Amino acid sequence: MAQKNNKRPENLRQTLRVFLSYLGRHKRMLFVVAVLVSVSATANLLGTYMIRPVVNNLADGKVSTLIAGVAIAAVIFGIGALSAWGYSQTMVKVAQRVIYDIRHDLFAHVQKLPLKFFDTRKNGDIMSLFTNDIDTISDALNNSFAMVIQTFIQMVGTLLILYILNWKLSLIVTACYAFMFWYIRFSGAKSKQYYGKQQASLGELNGYIEEMISGQKVIKVFNHEQKSFEEFCAKNEELRKAGTGAQGYAATMVPMVVSISYINYAIVAVLGGLLALNGHTDLGSLASYLVFVRQAALPINQFTQQSNFLLAALAGAERVFKVMDMEPEIDEGKTDLISVKKENGVLVPCKEKTGLWAWKKNDGTLVELKGDVRFDHVDFGYDDDRMILKQISLYAKPGQKIAFVGSTGAGKTTITNLINRFYDVQGGSVIYDGIDVRDIKKDALRRSLGIVLQDTHLFTGTVAENIRFGKLDATQEKIEKAAKIANADSFIRRLPHGYDTLVTADGANLSQGQRQLLAIARAAVADPPVLILDEATSSVDTRTEALIERGMDQLMEGRTVFVIAHRLSTVRNSNAIMVLEQGKIVERGDHDDLLEQKGKYYQLYHGMFELS
Repeated sequence: MAQKNNKRPENLRQTLRVFLSYLGRHKRMLFVVAVLVSVSATANLLGTYMIRPVVNNLADGKVSTLIAGVAIAAVIFGIGALSAWGYSQTMVKVAQRVIYDIRHDLFAHVQKLPLKFFDTRKNGDIMSLFTNDIDTISDALNNSFAMVIQTFIQMVGTLLILYILNWKLSLIVTACYAFMFWYIRFSGAKSKQYYGKQQASLGELNGYIEEMISGQKVIKVFNHEQKSFEEFCAKNEELRKAGTGAQGYAATMVPMVVSISYINYAIVAVLGGLLALNGHTDLGSLASYLVFVRQAALPINQFTQQSNFLLAALAGAERVFKVMDMEPEIDEGKTDLISVKKENGVLVPCKEKTGLWAWKKNDGTLVELKGDVRFDHVDFGYDDDRMILKQISLYAKPGQKIAFVGSTGAGKTTITNLINRFYDVQGGSVIYDGIDVRDIKKDALRRSLGIVLQDTHLFTGTVAENIRFGKLDATQEKIEKAAKIANADSFIRRLPHGYDTLVTADGANLSQGQRQLLAIARAAVADPPVLILDEATSSVDTRTEALIERGMDQLMEGRTVFVIAHRLSTVRNSNAIMVLEQGKIVERGDHDDLLEQKGKYYQLYHGMFELS
């Protein structure tokens, strides 16, 4: 869901503090930038000031002094140009390093956020953080940071020299300065509101486009093109309005400043000319003064030209830093998972992988990992005011196959989400080998589980690399063994390059059934003691399903298995079947027991109701 940030940053000081902390990591390079910017700005001021002696020497006919003055001015401007080149190149390096740090920290933090963060936001809005928002910060650093320092020095320096040359005329210039800054502040405040809306609308539009592009097949099947286009136009219109408001106010800054500077220049030129005619100032001072007055608007113009970048960066930085301030996934677990071996019937920790695992508690006690999972009066809801599961109690002994059936929204998938602690229970407890899962480190807990989801996600890479995702150190031999267990080996070998065939666009070059087979092979290569199959065979035909089940029998041997299935044929051989309805277990037993009860399962089995 796009964040509706439609006003100025809620905490400008905090946003700037975090931003400056990133800049502070590169203090030395920024010091070099500050020095070079100061030299460049000072050179521009001194070079302009040299007009005074040059004009006076020209008026007095002192040719040698005139040439010397021109040469000095040329050297000064040359030093300024070299300094400008130096700070611009250094600032590019600093900007890229800062952006690297922000992007690095953002991705690392997003990885630690709870699953709820991803469930409640569109992918496009999350992607917008890494693209649009960080790009605006990059633009501001590359184009605005050094420019702000330079223009500040030039504005202060110009005003100071103007007062030195003629303090009376400078009062008029100061009044025009004040009016310029008032308008910039007014226009900037209005622009900030619209820039926040623009960033939020852009994230929402990106999310919508991503959904529509990935769902084009469904859109075309149901002739939904016109409706999709209308919704796109509505979101596009919102972005246009926000962008028009932001750019509209920002675009008036430069013309207004230029107009005020022209008026200011005209007034000062007339009054200065009268002073020169009356002998109250020399010609060189007037010429230098008028050039400074003309240039006085230049740093302000440069500042206003960068305002678009600064305002957009401020809105984007706040969105990025807000996500980075979110609480990461809580992991208070102390129990770790280690490899062990048995010596005289006693578990002994070892570095080599024996295939035998144990939980190592905080006090050093070892508990063999067997796959005993129990739910003890569990209450859970994604929101505290709406419980999905109510007083769920069940147990799965090591090696048992437990199946969950029920209608959509009954809580089947939710139960498996609690086993791997994608979410924490509000009441009761989930016990794994006698240990509360909240006391187990999350990475250790999830290493002990193998999961095959209904929605298969494949990554860009080879077929072998996608299977190896389940166990990064798996050898080619183990990968092929896992593929055979999942009955994927035969179709993989028929691919153009076998296991080295490149998978692209989430497996678009494979059928849905083939993608599901690879997901099952991925779980098989992990060789976990506990398997969770969330409608793992929903996308394959009956024949392929039968082949998978025969292969899975070997994988499930000696392992605890939780199965969520929409086909009752896949749960018939389960040790226990749990029938859920509205978050409660309404029936439990094996296939034959449930048929004898002639309840909900009986109705489902005989087609009186359909499973979802």
